[in-house]
Amino acid sequence: MLIAGPCVIESEELVLKTASKIKEVTEKFGIDYYFKSSFDKANRTSVDSFRGPGLERGLEILKKVKDECNVKIATDIHEPNQAEPVSKVADIIQIPAFLCRQTDLLVSAGKTGKIINVKKAQFLAPWDMKNVVDKLESTGNRNILLCERGTSFGYNNLVVDMTGIVEMKKFGYPVVFDATHSVQKPGAKGTTTGGNREYVEYLAKAAIAVGADSLFMEVHPDPDNALSDGPNMVRLDNLEDILSRILKIYEAVNHNE
Repeated sequence: MLIAGPCVIESEELVLKTASKIKEVTEKFGIDYYFKSSFDKANRTSVDSFRGPGLERGLEILKKVKDECNVKIATDIHEPNQAEPVSKVADIIQIPAFLCRQTDLLVSAGKTGKIINVKKAQFLAPWDMKNVVDKLESTGNRNILLCERGTSFGYNNLVVDMTGIVEMKKFGYPVVFDATHSVQKPGAKGTTTGGNREYVEYLAKAAIAVGADSLFMEVHPDPDNALSDGPNMVRLDNLEDILSRILKIYEAVNHNE
C-alpha cells in the first residue's frame, strides 16, 4: 500500500494532476493507492507559512479528486470536530505525530469507523504506541495503522530506528513507514523546515526490508517550489523509478516468508 500526494492542497489543478499520475504508476505495479494531501497544515513553523484552503474547500477538492481520479483518500485532522466531516470523504483519517497522544482527537477519529493512520510522535518510544492503540480500540475500531516517521535526535534532526518498526508490528496492526517526513530537518531553515529527499529511497528500502507493510510519501511535481515540505518531498517524475527499486526489496522479503 502507498499513501502519497502533495503535503498540502496548493490548488485543485495540482492535486488532480498529481493524483492522476500517481494512480497511473501504482496501477502499473499493482499497488493499493491512497491519495494524500492536507486541507490545513496547522503545525507550520512560521505564522506566515501557507496552510492550505481550509476544511470546507479542502474537502470539496479532495472529493473531486476521489471522484474524477477514482482513488481513495487520506488526509489528516487536527481537532476532534474535524473527524466527522472528514470521514464523509476520506478513507484514511491521519493523526499527526505531534497530536498522537491527544485522547479526544483519537477517540473522535476512532468513532468514525474509518482506517486511522497514527504517526508515532518524534518524542515517543515505539512501545509507547500501545497507549495510542488502546485509545483507538476503546471506540471499537480495529482499522488501525501505526506510522514510523523518525525520532528527534538533538536539535533540527531526525533519525530512524528500524527496530521500532519491528516493535510496533508486535501490536498486531500494519506498520506504515513515512519515508519523506523521516528525512526532515525540523525548523532547520529558521522559519521553515529543511530536509534531504536524497535519502528517501534508502530509508524506504530499509523499512521494507525489516517488515514495514506500507509506505507514506509526499510527492510533488515541483518540490523545490512547493508551498510546504518541499525539501523532503519526492519529485513526481522520479516516483516510478523509486518505487520499482523499492518493490524489488518488498518482493524479496515476501518471497522469503
